[in-house]
Amino acid sequence: MATDLAQHIQDTPLCDTHEHLKKEHEWTDNGPDILQDLFSNYVPADLRSAGATGKAINNLMDANNPDLADRFSGVQKAWEAIQFTGYGEAVRLIASKIYGIDEITPSALESAKPKLTELRQPGGRLKLLQEVANIDHIQTDDFCWPCVPDASGPDFFLYDLSWQGFCNGNIDVEAIAQETGITVTDIDTLQNAMEAIFDKYAPCAIAVKAQHAYSRTLNWQERSKGEATRALHAVIGSKNNTSEALRLCLGDWCWARGVELSIKHNLPFKLHTGYYAGNNRMPVSRIKSGNLCGLLAKYLDARFVLMHIAYPYSEEIVALAKHYQNVYVDLCWAWSINPYASSQFVRSYLHAAPLNKLFVFGGDTGWPTSATAYAIQARHWFTHTLQSEINDGHLTESQAIQIATSLMHDNQYACFDLPGTRAAINGS
Repeated sequence: MATDLAQHIQDTPLCDTHEHLKKEHEWTDNGPDILQDLFSNYVPADLRSAGATGKAINNLMDANNPDLADRFSGVQKAWEAIQFTGYGEAVRLIASKIYGIDEITPSALESAKPKLTELRQPGGRLKLLQEVANIDHIQTDDFCWPCVPDASGPDFFLYDLSWQGFCNGNIDVEAIAQETGITVTDIDTLQNAMEAIFDKYAPCAIAVKAQHAYSRTLNWQERSKGEATRALHAVIGSKNNTSEALRLCLGDWCWARGVELSIKHNLPFKLHTGYYAGNNRMPVSRIKSGNLCGLLAKYLDARFVLMHIAYPYSEEIVALAKHYQNVYVDLCWAWSINPYASSQFVRSYLHAAPLNKLFVFGGDTGWPTSATAYAIQARHWFTHTLQSEINDGHLTESQAIQIATSLMHDNQYACFDLPGTRAAINGS
């Protein structure tokens, strides 16, 4: 029998603060087949770590091969080794909760095809996310500047303005000119162009997002206009042959301007911290959230959302949220990376940092079926987490219910200007 807490967590609409969702036409016209839908999120990385070959994983994902048994057989041993990881659990949830598959077998996969066809109809994406996942809205980073209203659900599908390229010191003069009408020739025209991008897209954006931790350090340094000018001329002149030091210099300068513009336009600034997707390419010195301290201290009026709990350096991010007034922490992706560590993180956070600065969910995935499964996963582990606090005598059930409401819904509405963004979208 469900407790009042468990029922409340099931019933409360969940704000999804981070996805990379494909657009409606991509889902309906060019969406996944059944094996791609089950395995195309993050689980290939675990399969590879468990010993599956690249050839076997490519075959698994080859929708042109109609032999489902053949495609799955090459990864079956690896699957058995990783089915209880967070990624594996998400696969099992897609299978069971969406397709009614208790065990992944060729016959079960064949029987699931009609359900996938039904889901991939116009409107099926929104219905699944609203009615099955019980999501209030979704914030999507699709790696670009435009934050154009999504006709398939304009109040539901909201978008981040990407600042990744600028933070990396990558200046695409042609793309900037096409977007803004400004040709970047010097540091002033670059700043004018960045301002024009915000003027054009910030009203309908829900946040600014940068995941440049995948390609450079998070250790920001303040750069002078003169330093940035020299770096810009070098970057424009030599394109891909610029030194890392010059790219970092220009990236830091552009990053700071993006933060200033996010303050001006009342947008939180989201930053990837911690773990990398994929395999065999994670220099850990880049990913710690403590590298951000200079930036956090410089821009106390900004709202920085530090994503993925900086796993596996999660205690450090608790300390940042406790110390810095402008730091918010997001469990997006974390439940599927390591649900047990994420559960322990929430318990640690609640006893150290202000609970109004923690967001409990973002799926960080591309297909709506995966986002739905990740939402189910997050609700399960979040229920377990707060129930453990009750069982250990640290919370009453009433207190746990109030915390659940804050972390699932209210904190996000306090940080992100959802009414303002939706009003801008509806008026555009």
